[in-house]
Amino acid sequence: VQLQASGGGLVQAGGSLRLSCAVSGRTFNMYTMGWFRQAPGTDREFVAAINWVSATNYADSVKGRFTISRDNAKNMVYLQMNALKPEDTAVYYCAAGNTRAPSERTDVYNYWGQGTQVTVSS
Repeated sequence: VQLQASGGGLVQAGGSLRLSCAVSGRTFNMYTMGWFRQAPGTDREFVAAINWVSATNYADSVKGRFTISRDNAKNMVYLQMNALKPEDTAVYYCAAGNTRAPSERTDVYNYWGQGTQVTVSS
């Protein structure tokens, strides 16, 4: 399984970005997909996850602003980010895991993409 994240960039505070993650593999629809982020000098942190029946889970810091979705026909997962804040600045990673729940734990995700930079200016 290979993951390719894209869609990052530079945006002003209050703006929006949509991240995409393309996933190779024939069993994409069975994976839980997650988005994580890592700012310089910090640990990787959970952002959002969506499981095989599209149950979702969000970090408190992004609830109401970010939306995770998936398109099983296209092997794609998305992260729509609205009302962006400077503290959302980080490298964003998509991940795939063989877990039923939309987990926030990094250790349940087996496959990771290379990351895409999101920078929010104040």
